[in-house]
Amino acid sequence: MGRQKNDILQGTLALLVLKALHSKGPMHGYGLTTHIHEQSFDLLRIEEGSLYPALHRMEQDGWVRSQWGVTEKGRRARFYALTQSGQEQLVRERESWTRLTKGVARILREA
Repeated sequence: MGRQKNDILQGTLALLVLKALHSKGPMHGYGLTTHIHEQSFDLLRIEEGSLYPALHRMEQDGWVRSQWGVTEKGRRARFYALTQSGQEQLVRERESWTRLTKGVARILREA
């Protein structure tokens, strides 16, 4: 049997990261990936190669801000926090996700 894929639909990563930061407050990258993985009951796994470019884009867009800090294990890491603009984007991302899932559901009901 083939390897199970858990690729995240393009555009969904921003929604997941913004929601995590909204719920939990500032987090470093590893904390974000762990949170998303745990909250999805191990269904979603975010790869570093996807996460950090996405965080960089979100920072450039003004949705998150970052600053250096120290993790629970005493390591230096960049912590990301949601901005006001990011909170507004989270609302737009949720609305977009709702429209997308309704459309997919309609197609799947077609028989």
